[in-house]
Amino acid sequence: MSRLQASLRRLIPPTPLSRRLATQSLLFATAEGTFLTGSAVFFTQVVGLKAAQVGLGLTAAGVVSFLLAYPAGKLTDLIGPKRMWAAGALLAALMFGAWPFIGSFAGYLAMVVCFEIIENAAGAGRNAYILDVMPEEERVATQAYMYSALNVGFTLGAIIGGVALAVDDLTLIRWMPLFTLAIGLLNAVFIARLPRAPHDIARSSTGRKKTAAVKQTRRGPLRNVGWMLASFFSGTMWTNQVLLNVVIPLWLVQATDAPHWLLAWLFGTNTVLCIFLPAYTSRGVKTVSDALRSVRISGAFFVASCLITMATHSTAGLLTIFLVWLGHVAVTGAELYFSGAGWAFQAKLMDPDRRGEYGGVAEVFGTLGGRWAPALYTFLAMSWHPSALPSAGWLVIAGISLLAVAGFHPSVRMAERFLAREGIVDGPATDKVEVSPVVAS
Repeated sequence: MSRLQASLRRLIPPTPLSRRLATQSLLFATAEGTFLTGSAVFFTQVVGLKAAQVGLGLTAAGVVSFLLAYPAGKLTDLIGPKRMWAAGALLAALMFGAWPFIGSFAGYLAMVVCFEIIENAAGAGRNAYILDVMPEEERVATQAYMYSALNVGFTLGAIIGGVALAVDDLTLIRWMPLFTLAIGLLNAVFIARLPRAPHDIARSSTGRKKTAAVKQTRRGPLRNVGWMLASFFSGTMWTNQVLLNVVIPLWLVQATDAPHWLLAWLFGTNTVLCIFLPAYTSRGVKTVSDALRSVRISGAFFVASCLITMATHSTAGLLTIFLVWLGHVAVTGAELYFSGAGWAFQAKLMDPDRRGEYGGVAEVFGTLGGRWAPALYTFLAMSWHPSALPSAGWLVIAGISLLAVAGFHPSVRMAERFLAREGIVDGPATDKVEVSPVVAS
C-alpha cells in the first residue's frame, strides 16, 4: 500500500507554482473539451453547415495560423509571455459567447479563423512563460504534470459534453458554448494572477533597452539552421498523432475483423496512459543527450506500432483485437517519450531572450514537417498495396519515422553549436521572478 501511495503522490506536482500551472491546464482543457465534444453536432445541426464546409473552415484557419505563427512569436517577446497568454485566453473565452449567434458559413469562417489566430498567440505566450518562470531543473517535469492535467481536463469536458448530447436538445447544444465561456473567463483570471516571469518584468523601459541591446548582438532563430531542421523533424515525429487518431482507427474499421467498439477502448487506453505516465516517461530527461535518447525510444515505439498493426492484416478474432490494441498502445508510447524530449529541447535550445520568436519558427517548420501526414499515411496504409507485400505502406511509414530520428541528432547538435557561437546561455536578461501573485495590467 505504501508503494502505491508513493506512486500516486508522484502524480501531484511537487511545487506550488507547478500545481497552479497544472490547475490552469485542467481548467483550459475542461472548457475546450466540452465544446469540442459537441462541436460536430453544433456546427452541422445548429449553425447548419455541411461537413465539407466545416473542414474547409478548419483548413483555412490552419493556413492563416501557419502564416501568422512567426509574427505571434515576435509579439510575445515584445509584450511579455504572461500578458500575451492572459490576453489571448480572455479573447478566446469571449469568442465562445458569440458562437450561439452564428448562423452562416461566412460567420463560421470568420469565427474559426479568428479563434485559431488568438489561441495560437495565447499558446505562444504560454510556452514562453513556462520556460521563463520555472527553474531549469523543473521545466520538463512541470510540463509533464501539465500534460497529464490537460488529459484529465479533456476527459472531464468529454463527459460534460456527452451528457449535453445525451439530452438530445438542440437548444441546449446551441447555448453550450456559454459554459465554455464561463470556464474560459475563470481560466483567463487564473492566468492573470500567476506570478510575473523575468521577461514580463523586463518589459519595463530599462529592461526593454537592456534586452534590445543584447538581441542586437545575437542572430535570431531564422539564422539557426539546426533549430529549423530540428523543428521540421519534430513535426515529422509528431505524426504519431496521425497514426493514433486517424490511420489506426481507419485500419481497424476497413482492413481488420476487429469490432468497432474496440475504438472506444483504444482512445480510452490512450487517455488513461497520457494522464498517469508523463511524469514517468519524462523522468531523467535533463540534458540534450537525455532528450535525444527519448527521441530514439519514441522512434522505436513508432516503428513497433507500424509493424504490429501491419500484422493484423492477416490475423483474425481475439488475436486481431489484441494486436490492434497493442499497436495503439505502442504509438501512445511514441507520443509520451517524444513529449518529454520536446520539452527538453525547448528548454535547452532556445535563446532565453527570444523564446517567443523561437517558438514561432518551431511552429512554422513543425507544420511543414508533419501537416502532409494525414493524406500520405492514409494512402500508404489504406490504398497502396503492392502485390509482393500488400501491407508495405506500413513499412514506408515506419521508415519515415526512422529518417526523422536519424535527422534529429545532427540537427540538434548543429543548434547547440549555433547557441555556443552566439554566446547564448540559459538565462534571461533579467533573472528575477516575482513570487507574489499579481494581476497583469
